[in-house]
Amino acid sequence: MVYSLQADFSKSDQIPGGSALLCASVNERRAQFGESGRFSCQQDGEEASPRAADGNKDGVTRVAEEFYHLSVLEDEVLQLMAVTEGEVVFDGTLGGGGHSERLLAAGARVIACDRDPAALAFACERLAAYGDQFKAYHGNYDQMDQLLAGAGEEAGVDGILLDLGISSKHVDDAERGFSFAKDGPLDMRMDSTADLTAEILVNEGGEDELRRILWDFGEERSARAVVRAMVAARELGRIETTGQLAALVESVIPRRGKRHPATKVFQALRMAVNDELGHLQKALEKSVNCLKPGGRLAIISFHSLEDRIVKRFLRQHSMAMLDRPEWPEPKPNPECYFSLPVRKPYAPGASELENNPRARSAKLRIAIRLESDGGDLEKRNKNRYAK
Repeated sequence: MVYSLQADFSKSDQIPGGSALLCASVNERRAQFGESGRFSCQQDGEEASPRAADGNKDGVTRVAEEFYHLSVLEDEVLQLMAVTEGEVVFDGTLGGGGHSERLLAAGARVIACDRDPAALAFACERLAAYGDQFKAYHGNYDQMDQLLAGAGEEAGVDGILLDLGISSKHVDDAERGFSFAKDGPLDMRMDSTADLTAEILVNEGGEDELRRILWDFGEERSARAVVRAMVAARELGRIETTGQLAALVESVIPRRGKRHPATKVFQALRMAVNDELGHLQKALEKSVNCLKPGGRLAIISFHSLEDRIVKRFLRQHSMAMLDRPEWPEPKPNPECYFSLPVRKPYAPGASELENNPRARSAKLRIAIRLESDGGDLEKRNKNRYAK
C-alpha cells in the first residue's frame, strides 16, 4: 500500500507568530478536501512552490509502505507520562507516530510536529482513526509555543515528549544521505524543504568551521586531518555522495574494529546541518512556559552531547537552593521550575534491545513542572538546610 498526500499550498492558515506549516487534523483535512488526502500548507503568509517533500515535481509526496521506525522506550514513556483521559500532550518529534499512538490510545489528546514532511504524512494517515483527538504540524519542536498557540493551547499542556534520535527510515533510505552503508546523495536534512545540505557544508564550508563542527559535534580527534583531505578533494571536484565522503574519511582514518571511521564525521555533519543542539536548547527553555503545573517533560536522547545538555538543564532548574562559598547561607533558586522523580535516566531493557538493537544508546529523562517557581520554594525547602 502506498500512502500519498498532495500539497495544495494555497488555502491553509498560517500559525500565528511562526513559520511552521500546518497539517490540520485528519478529519478537518478530509472535511475540507475529501478523502483524497489533499491538504493545504502556507509558509509566512506567502504561497510556497507546489513541490513535494520528496522532491517530486508533480506535488505528490509518496510515503511507501516500508516507512518504519521502532519508537524506543514506549512502555516507559507511557508509564512516566501517566496521562489521563483528556489531557493534552505535545509530541515534538512525531516521526512514524509510535509514541503518539500509545498516548492517544491511553486517552490523551496529542498535538504533534515533525520537521520531515514525509514522516508527517505517514503519521497523519496512521493516526487518522483518532480524528480531532490528534493534530500535527510541520515544524520544529523549538517552535512549540507558536504551534501550541496555533492549536488553541496557549495555557500550556500536560506533557511534552521529545525523542531526539533520527528515525530508522532516515538511516536506511540512501536517498536521504544520512548513512554511509549505501551510497546516496550527501543530503542529511531532516526537513527536506530546508536549504542547507551536507553537500553544501562539505564543499563550501570554511576550514575552521568544518574543524569546529567535527570536533564539537563528533568529538573527532582527527578533525584537522579529515578537513584537510576534504579541502584537497573538493578542489578537484565536488564531494556529492555519502560513498565519496566515507571513502575520503577512511583514507585518513584507518579502520579499527567494527566501527566505520566515518561514523563521527557523519554524526557531526548531520547535527550541524539540522542545528540539532541549538534547537534542543531552545526547546528546553520554552518547555518551562509551555507546561502546566504538574506537567511532565520526557526527553529521549541518543548520544552524550544531547544528554549532557538535557542533564545540565534539568539539574540547573531543579535545585531548590543555590550555594556559593562566598555566600553566608544558601539562597532560593529563582529558576527552579522542575522536580526530578529520579536522577538517573531510564534505559531500554534486554527484551527491547533484542527486538531493536538501535535502541541501545537511548536514555530517557523525566521532569515534573512545579506548581510554583523560584523564591516561593524557600519555605518548602527551609528544613533541608537546617543545622
